Amino acid sequence: MDGIPEMRPDVHLPAEWAPVGAVLIAWPHGHGDWAPYLAEAQACYRGVAAAIARHAQLLVLADDADDVRAQLRAAGVADQRATVVGDVPYDDTWIRDFGPITVIRNGVPVCLDFGFNGWGLKFAAAEDNRATRRLHAGGRLGRSGLETVGVILEGGSIESDGAGTILTTEACLLSENRNPHLDRAGVEAALRRHLGASRVLWLASGHLAGDDTDAHVDTIARLCPGDTILYVRCDDPADEHFAPFARMEAELQALRTATGQPYRLVPLPWAAPRFCPLDGHRIPATYANILLVNGAVLVPTYREPARDAAALRAVAEACPGMAIEGVDCSALIWQHGSLHCATMQIPREVIP
Repeated sequence: MDGIPEMRPDVHLPAEWAPVGAVLIAWPHGHGDWAPYLAEAQACYRGVAAAIARHAQLLVLADDADDVRAQLRAAGVADQRATVVGDVPYDDTWIRDFGPITVIRNGVPVCLDFGFNGWGLKFAAAEDNRATRRLHAGGRLGRSGLETVGVILEGGSIESDGAGTILTTEACLLSENRNPHLDRAGVEAALRRHLGASRVLWLASGHLAGDDTDAHVDTIARLCPGDTILYVRCDDPADEHFAPFARMEAELQALRTATGQPYRLVPLPWAAPRFCPLDGHRIPATYANILLVNGAVLVPTYREPARDAAALRAVAEACPGMAIEGVDCSALIWQHGSLHCATMQIPREVIP
């Protein structure tokens, strides 16, 4: 954006396609919102864990460490591929938003512990908000430093290209219940100071019905290698999302790279509408919630063969040369999240 000085050369937020040392997840437990779907959710996590373990170490928060170790073994995850942590309490499983955001400062990794307030004071989050500090105090975050930051920021709300560009949404980062003391300029200054941002690209449109996050960017548009943006496109004129996502597509078409060129845009298929069986509200399913990990891209699928296959093709187009793997995430969407929301990558500088 105009007026933002160049990125500080001593700090940057790695792109998600940078080398990963481990992937952090938090296992579903029975005394939270997963209770009605616990068996299905844990089965889904076994599949997610097995897929991740093929490409990186796992760091797993567990309410019952022995039970989770047994579930991981049943999923074919060898003991040496997973570190299970049973002494860090957590409220929910969406560790993308309360786990550490790791920057590299002067060549040294620093885990930033931003504040987490339950997506703008919507849900209880006291334990989640302490998790990063407790992980670091227990020596689970390798050789990184820790810095607690007095700003509310969720990992799913930002995308980094590793070279100073941050992609985000107005609805989330300018939310009144996150940082009411910061206007747009103040938010950009915080991103510049803590993440080394030289450019902040804002999306004003695009939001999934039922989404509790206020339009996290990882649900609608993702930065990929080669100045590529993978994004959600709604192709049903009768759907309530059609007009907002058409506006978002126009915004993406107007964005420019750091060198002034248009981004290469790759649209994703529209996920089939899903509705909660308890009260009928719409569930936010999205194919944008991919996880990049050490040369592979794990893609959420939803037991919709034609749409799932189209999503895998789109991701392959956006990430050429990477291994593309589908992971059934049908259970995750019942609690309004998906694969990326449930994971947080830890750079290799932290855990070699």
